[in-house]
Amino acid sequence: MGTSFSEIFDLFMQQLSDYRLIDLYNTPTTGISNFETYLTGFLILATRGFDPCTQNLSDRNDSSKEFNFIMTEINKIILSKFMVKEWLGKEVNDILQMRLHVQDDDFKTFAEANNLNAKKSSYDKLNEDCSQAMVDYGFKNLDWASWFAGNFVG
Repeated sequence: MGTSFSEIFDLFMQQLSDYRLIDLYNTPTTGISNFETYLTGFLILATRGFDPCTQNLSDRNDSSKEFNFIMTEINKIILSKFMVKEWLGKEVNDILQMRLHVQDDDFKTFAEANNLNAKKSSYDKLNEDCSQAMVDYGFKNLDWASWFAGNFVG
């Protein structure tokens, strides 16, 4: 038995507040299943961002919604952070927000533009955080003894 996707989803939900996701989760009869199906897409996208992971993130069973290994805590945290990045990227690229921006009166346009700018700024900051997490992760997992011996390859 490996790490379930729901463990990553829990960490993901701790980092944001989206009433639409909460409503999806709380929908009677199909809520949890639809919630997990929806978040699985973000999880799969997040695995590509977390490329130098020390564990093989493609070693998973999508039908049982679990990885085929026990994921380390730091890998769970970083993967959930990349999920937030993918989710926020979707929010920034939401065409309905752009449509509202173009069609509404001046006040609404200004508010929508500020909303989009705030989302974009948050996305940029999160992107920097993810990049820094990858740098820190790489340094932590570098074989320093080999590096000091002059072996700079893998």
